[in-house]
Amino acid sequence: MADSGARRQPTFTKVDQVRPGTHGHNLLLKVVDTKMVLQRGGGPQGRHMRIAECLVGDETGIIVFTARNEQVDVMKPGTTVDLRNARIDMFKGSMRLAVDKWGIVKTAESPADFTVKEDNNMSLIEFELVTVVE
Repeated sequence: MADSGARRQPTFTKVDQVRPGTHGHNLLLKVVDTKMVLQRGGGPQGRHMRIAECLVGDETGIIVFTARNEQVDVMKPGTTVDLRNARIDMFKGSMRLAVDKWGIVKTAESPADFTVKEDNNMSLIEFELVTVVE
């Protein structure tokens, strides 16, 4: 397998297509709102920790994105963001979008030209784990 040097273009997912327990999503979203949840100053090791819950969405719906540390700086309301390799975490039965160290959170090169559909909040759908006996 030789690397030809050409990268394949990422396929983008829409908010209404994400499901619990999935990962590897690439999304182009607008930030609707940001709320700081946790901000801890440097302890003895000098580590800072910041967590913000951000409402992000596209033309199909909105979802809560959990931004950590440097990601918080990117998530300004009104900004279009490009999320790469995002995953769906479950928190109290609802979906949360997150990007770990293997993904990328960056401001998009150009602002998105869609209107966010705010009446389809994917994080308000409650899921329940059901054990299937075979």
